[in-house]
Amino acid sequence: MKLQGTVKAICISPARGTEKRPVEKGIFKKDHGIENDAHAGRWHRQVSLLSYDKVVEFNQKGAGVVDGDFGENVLVEGIDFKHLPVGTILKAGTVTLRMTQIGKDCHSHCAIHQRVGDCIMPREGVFAEVLEEGEICAGDVMTATLPDPDRPFTAAVITLSDKGAKGERRDESGPAAALMLEEAGYEIVETLLLPDEPALLKKELCRLADQRQVDLVITSGGTGFSLRDQTPEATLAVADRNAPGIAEYIRMRSAQITDRAMLSRGASVIRKGTLIINLPGSPKAVKESLGFILHGLDHGLKILRGSASECAR
Repeated sequence: MKLQGTVKAICISPARGTEKRPVEKGIFKKDHGIENDAHAGRWHRQVSLLSYDKVVEFNQKGAGVVDGDFGENVLVEGIDFKHLPVGTILKAGTVTLRMTQIGKDCHSHCAIHQRVGDCIMPREGVFAEVLEEGEICAGDVMTATLPDPDRPFTAAVITLSDKGAKGERRDESGPAAALMLEEAGYEIVETLLLPDEPALLKKELCRLADQRQVDLVITSGGTGFSLRDQTPEATLAVADRNAPGIAEYIRMRSAQITDRAMLSRGASVIRKGTLIINLPGSPKAVKESLGFILHGLDHGLKILRGSASECAR
């Protein structure tokens, strides 16, 4: 299915946290963003987009904002970006973009929030990466094509380690998981190394599920009996639904190798369309655990994505 809208403005800014201002045309660079824009770079938020219709609604409250005030790069009339899934392909002019994130966390209020007391970008804006470079001008038609349901699964890997986060130890468990997933055909969109802080883990799990909409999140570490081992509690706290069979199967298969498997408290849950699985903190245990479940995950993730039915074989 394709949606269509009209580009109303292309905006850039020389510094982050400031309002952007319209330019005659945007020069989009592959894997970078818009030329001369402060937010461009080799990351997943290369280009920001906002619905012009949402700005019109906001201005009906008397805000008086102009193009670029919300920090958006591309303002488009006729497309409600917030309700499109991550992975949607956007084309305008000679440029192809792929949506990578919906909304964002606002850590420090931007210039527009300080001026009018609100900003719609964190809840209505989306972000994209540049797949094919070129130019976009105001007045160009933009099309939005929903992602292929049979596209590769996306995954993120989070390693929990106090010493690793401090740089006192090189943790190999997270990289081992990422490598196995990549070899199995997953697209690894993020790898994170965090201390054993439940609040921080919960925040990242919510962001990856809600904003980045990854299919699978694997965590490594924090599943034992230590007082600092709080990964299962943080994971269960953000869950919409439990999926205990995965964690139970890992423990059952691991018990055939060592009786210490019964001491692992890892959980497996679902948040929206994302499956989250806790693995132990050692590279050996990570490789074994992922090896047990990797083949069976395919069908479950397809069901979550809506590309397979429960009774499919």
